[in-house]
Amino acid sequence: MRIVVTDAAFPNLNHERAVAAQHNATIEEARCMSPADVVKAARGAHVLLVQFAQVTREAIQVLAPNAAIVRYGLGLDNIDLRAAREKGVRVAYVPDYATTEVADHTAALILTALRKIIPLDRSVREQSWDPVGVCAPMPSFTKLIVGFIGFGRIGQEVHTRLVPFGFRSVLSDPSVDETTLNRTRTRAVDLPTLFSTVDVLTLHAPLTHATRHLVNAERLRLMKPTALIINTARGGLIDTTALEEALTEGRVGGAALDVFEEEPLPKNSKLRLLKNVVLTPHAAWYSMQALELIQASAADEVDRYLSGRPARCLAPLPE
Repeated sequence: MRIVVTDAAFPNLNHERAVAAQHNATIEEARCMSPADVVKAARGAHVLLVQFAQVTREAIQVLAPNAAIVRYGLGLDNIDLRAAREKGVRVAYVPDYATTEVADHTAALILTALRKIIPLDRSVREQSWDPVGVCAPMPSFTKLIVGFIGFGRIGQEVHTRLVPFGFRSVLSDPSVDETTLNRTRTRAVDLPTLFSTVDVLTLHAPLTHATRHLVNAERLRLMKPTALIINTARGGLIDTTALEEALTEGRVGGAALDVFEEEPLPKNSKLRLLKNVVLTPHAAWYSMQALELIQASAADEVDRYLSGRPARCLAPLPE
């Protein structure tokens, strides 16, 4: 049996190596940098452990018969699930390892951006002392509306963290039920209403064909010129070019982004030059505890596959 780790931003692979040893399997750390690298590494592999690498139809076709793919994390947009279904490849993932971390990071970005912490820090370092000049305009949190696109586990955890600050909330999520709306005291609205009324837009939707570029030029034109956009979900939810233009032209107030359409963020990205943008390097998932859990959970999925047991979290494959 051959286990291949296509890519992983972890200090070590102790959990994975322990499972490989238990099953007398070999394990290879491929360090793939491109889809072509994945195809090369996947040839004949029985298990692929994947973090951010793109697993294309070509890569799936060269896997061993009845192979398995285990995704380190929640999103599945980097795996061709239709090709996996057609070839009979089992896909498992880890959806529940960093809910609190992502919610904490999202809330921190919202508060940091609204209170203009980074511009204030920059002004002091540049030997300026003009708090009102740097901050204005800055409404009270109790006057602001936060809009959630997607209101699953993470979205609801973010909402819980923001409630004590006095924000009002609206959301757009076709799967939300009345019980959740009543419990969280939120209001469901359609997307045009959400984009046109919110002061903060925070994204918590999966990346699918339907949600790609959900934030686009047309919808950005609906937003208040003071509005902020927060994204800790998937970079592809936002049309980057449209956002850059809106930020540069002052049609949107700012953004705080942890995820991007292309990662790492290209060196020539205009986002790097904009002072009304907060950037973090896809770090919302991280804590020492989350790191331990994601690797242990992924290794458990490998053990389940090699032992002939059902997956704990089986990815839904398209028909």
